[in-house]
Amino acid sequence: MLSNFLNWFVPWYPSLPMALFLALGALLYLRGSLRRRTAAWRQLLFWTGWVLLWQALQTQWDYVAEHEFFIHMIQQTTLHDLAPLLVMAAWPGPTWRAGLGVRWRRRWLLPLSGVAPVRWLSAFLLNPWAATVLFGGLAVFWLIPPVHVGVMLNTGLYQLMNWTMTLDGLLFWWLVVDPRPSPPAHMRPGLRIFLPVVGMLPLMLLGAVLALTSTDWYPIYSLCGRAVVGLSAMTDQHIGGLILWMPASAINVLAAMIALRHWIALSERKETVRRARERDNARPRTASVSARLDLEVRRG
Repeated sequence: MLSNFLNWFVPWYPSLPMALFLALGALLYLRGSLRRRTAAWRQLLFWTGWVLLWQALQTQWDYVAEHEFFIHMIQQTTLHDLAPLLVMAAWPGPTWRAGLGVRWRRRWLLPLSGVAPVRWLSAFLLNPWAATVLFGGLAVFWLIPPVHVGVMLNTGLYQLMNWTMTLDGLLFWWLVVDPRPSPPAHMRPGLRIFLPVVGMLPLMLLGAVLALTSTDWYPIYSLCGRAVVGLSAMTDQHIGGLILWMPASAINVLAAMIALRHWIALSERKETVRRARERDNARPRTASVSARLDLEVRRG
C-alpha cells in the first residue's frame, strides 16, 4: 500500500527542465517570503497552485491521463486554468523579485529585457487580445483529434503540450488578475473582466460538442488501454467534455469576479485620492496626503 502511494510521486515522464522550473519557482518564493512580508492567504494560494502544477507535471498523473480522456481533461484544466489562477491570484511577482535580489535583477533581467527579440516577443504575448486568442486557441489546438493522437504517441509533443498549457495559463491569468491600475498593468480594469469570458467561449463550445456527440473522437485511448475498467469510450469522452464545458468555464468566471473585485478596489482608492487632493488644495501648507495615496495605488 505504502509503496503504491509513494510510486505516485515518481514522474512518468522525468523532465529536468520541468523539475528545475518548479524548484526555482518554489525556492524564489520561499526566499522572497522570508525577505518580504507576504500575507498568509497569498502564501496559501501560491503553494496550493504550485503543488498542483507539480502534481500535474511530474507525477504518475501523466500515465493515468494517457489512458483515460476525462482524467487527461482534469490534468489539462489543472495546468491551464486552476493552478495558474491560484498562483497568480496570490500575486507572487513582488515576492519572486524579493527572492531574486536586486543584484541579480540588475545584472541579468534588465539587460535581457532590452534585447530586441525579447521586447518583440513580450509586446506580442502581453497584448491583451493576442493573449486571449492564445489562451483559448492553444487548449483547442491540442484537442484536435489528429493532433491529439500525435501527442499521445510522442513524448516530446506531450511535454510540449504541458509546457505551453502551463506557461500560457500563468501568462493569461497574470494579465487578468493584476491588481494594479493601467499602466503599469497591461490591461485596463474593465478588459480584465471581459476577456476571460471571451477566452472561455471556444472551450465551452468544444466541451459541449464532446459532451453531446455520439462519435468517438479519441479512439487512441481504447487502443492504449483504459485506466478505469468498465467505463465506455463514449462515457469517458462525455465526462471529459463536461469537464471542459462546465468546471473550466467556472474557473474563468471566478477569474472575472476577481478582476471585478480589483476594479472596485481601484475605483475606491481612486476616489480616496481625489478626496485627499481636494483636502490638499484646501490646506496647501500641509503635507500632501494625495501624493502618498496615489503612489500606493500605482504600486498595487
